[in-house]
Amino acid sequence: MKISYNWLKQFLQLSWEAEKTADLLTDLGLEVEGIEPFESVRGGLKGIVVGHVLSCSKHPNADKLNITMVDIGLENPVQIVCGAANVAQGQNVPVATIGTKLFTPEGEEWVIKKGKIRGEESHGMICAEDEIGLGTSHDGIMILGSDLKPGTPCSELFEVENDIVFEIGLTPNRADAMSHLGVARDLKAGLKQKDIQLELITPSVSNFSVTNRSLKIDVNVADSKLAPRYCGVTISNLTVQESPTWLKNRLKAIGLNPINNIVDTTNYVLHELGQPLHAFDANKIKDHKIIVKTLPKGTKFTTLDATEIELHEDDLMICDAEKPLCIAGVYGGLNSGVTNETTSIFLESAYFDPISIRKTSKRHGFNTDASFRFERGIDINSVEYSLKRAAILIQQIAGGDITSDLVDFYPTKKNDYQVFLTFEKINKLIGQEIPQDTIKSILASLEIKLNNVTETGLGLTIPFYRVDVRREVDVIEELLRVYGYNNINFKNKLNASIATTTPFEDYKIQATIGDFLAAKGFNEILTNSLSNPNYNNLNTTLKEEQTVKIINPLSNDLSVMRKSLLFSGLESVVFNSNRKRQNLKFFEFGKSYHVYNAKYVENKHLTLYVTGNKSDENWVAPAQKISFFTLKSYVEAILRRLGISNLTSKVSHGEEFAEGLVLSSQKTDLVEFGTLKKSILKAFDLKNEVLFADFKWDAILELLAPSSITYKEISKFPEVKRDFALLLNEEVSFKDVYDLSFETEKSLLQDVSLFDVYTGSKLPKGKKSYAVSFTLKSEKETLTDKQIEKIMGKFQEKFETKLGAELR
Repeated sequence: MKISYNWLKQFLQLSWEAEKTADLLTDLGLEVEGIEPFESVRGGLKGIVVGHVLSCSKHPNADKLNITMVDIGLENPVQIVCGAANVAQGQNVPVATIGTKLFTPEGEEWVIKKGKIRGEESHGMICAEDEIGLGTSHDGIMILGSDLKPGTPCSELFEVENDIVFEIGLTPNRADAMSHLGVARDLKAGLKQKDIQLELITPSVSNFSVTNRSLKIDVNVADSKLAPRYCGVTISNLTVQESPTWLKNRLKAIGLNPINNIVDTTNYVLHELGQPLHAFDANKIKDHKIIVKTLPKGTKFTTLDATEIELHEDDLMICDAEKPLCIAGVYGGLNSGVTNETTSIFLESAYFDPISIRKTSKRHGFNTDASFRFERGIDINSVEYSLKRAAILIQQIAGGDITSDLVDFYPTKKNDYQVFLTFEKINKLIGQEIPQDTIKSILASLEIKLNNVTETGLGLTIPFYRVDVRREVDVIEELLRVYGYNNINFKNKLNASIATTTPFEDYKIQATIGDFLAAKGFNEILTNSLSNPNYNNLNTTLKEEQTVKIINPLSNDLSVMRKSLLFSGLESVVFNSNRKRQNLKFFEFGKSYHVYNAKYVENKHLTLYVTGNKSDENWVAPAQKISFFTLKSYVEAILRRLGISNLTSKVSHGEEFAEGLVLSSQKTDLVEFGTLKKSILKAFDLKNEVLFADFKWDAILELLAPSSITYKEISKFPEVKRDFALLLNEEVSFKDVYDLSFETEKSLLQDVSLFDVYTGSKLPKGKKSYAVSFTLKSEKETLTDKQIEKIMGKFQEKFETKLGAELR
């Protein structure tokens, strides 16, 4: 939210520098995320002065150029070459002097320099209005008033405004601060704590009066629950035109584009007081009737931007006698808005049910300044005041007469909230005693009324506009933010409870594996649980009927809960790859969401994403590309770290994998991993191979159980290694060799490793060569050559008979 400092000073006559005000606002909970200068004219017309043209003659070397002598208030006139057809002797014109910075319409800066144009010196530039930011015309140079003194800065002639704009990161609960008045209220309270007493100056509406009653609009609110208060008034004989400069500057400062004096006034009051308003062309209201109601589902409605939508039966609409005119509190209609031909308007100010507005806004994807405020809750007691304020402003800048009584539909008055605040609770929550006089002073500065005082506490009335203050703890939060978090002392003693936990708590295991992966070069990511529904099309096993859909999605791209962590993780891979980070190793702990037979199910996962090279290229070794077996080693290392053994493997049939495996233990699938299909990578515009692993974390936790630590002494007897070069059929895997080896020798065999694989034309067709190393060791004695040869002979016999192997 943008707040203009000059605008803020209309409420508080504050002379502080902007930085101190920003610090105070941040301390009050209205965090100022940035401070930007604003100039209504880019450059502020610095260096541009009034020049009087003493003479004007044709350029000797160019037919379309003129040589002028211009008095700019210096001792001697300057010569300026000018290409404008309308330049003439005797004129007063704006002159950009040497060194002046000008800006193109696109915002690019350029500097006026002394130079020669077709051989003639030029000491400045006579400007058109678009060249100095005072308009859009480039038909010729600007002609200024004849009574101006040469050398007068042009910044003194035009309404050039310099301002400071605060960018406030407003939290959703602070609906009361969504205006300059709301920010000023908080600032006044903060200043009072610093013993600076300032009066809050609010616009007067005492001169609001009905001129005549020639244009009456009948108002019928059919649903008082959705529209608890509705006000309106007609203004006739007005002129729709460009807004005055001061109004345009206010809107431009906070990032709004001026439209016309009527629309600009409603936007001005919205940001001034926080009350959304809407102006209807009164001549387009059929039978001069306004009906506030809902319409049947499927009713067609065309919005201001010419988009046709179908209404929901719960959408509150502003209608005339035959058609809808506006989506209440959200968006205007195409055929009822103010145009340049409008001469009479019906001006609306209302309080609409926040929940209804929020649902309608999200349902149709309309996020407007009005809906932003209505759905968070505005001040129902300022509805009439804001209408009068806007009506007076419109009369001032557009003319016209107020031609009806002010309609105010308010059948059930909303009461302010009552809260009893105890001193004991204040001291307990804040941890420090605050003087009672200070408490009362802060409450008064926040417009919280003190009804009664007892020994134990205070009876309070909370203004209706403070929709976030409903409980005792909310009031204490208000006290604390105004009193100042920095004014709360630190304690010398810290009390804590010792929790009894086991090493097998989920968060502890996650931390262990997270540290383990980080040590192996992985980075943890945390992705959004909201997902794009189109991702389900990349995998047919992600069935539509199992999707958890968001009722009020933030956008169409985030309208479902993810059924797989794969796609959100790939978004992170894409983000980094697009920034030239090609060697990536990510892991994430997260949940997937499904609905089965009308029951919602959450499943926890650990996922790995690996792409690029194992390490950066260096002088010691060339870069080694990450392969399927690299990922397999990470997966198995994680399971070993968790103490899970006796794994079995099978080929993965997951649709996302080009090739993959599933590892299981005790007939429970624990992890599925492999190389992602190119079709999935193409959908994310990824050109490099990506490997993915998905651990079923819930299943893993069930396997883990408290167990004692086991260990064994290091053997004093040496181990022995022997190698075989085996010629095998292509379909025989190393796992076959590995398993058969341990079946053959269970007591002395320690390890079997594959250190070379050869396939080529020198081998018989359908054959491959494995170089396998066997590690043998006894815990009781040193093995003899005879024992070793006997064991190796058994291996050879088993390999030949069971696997059809030959020794090479």
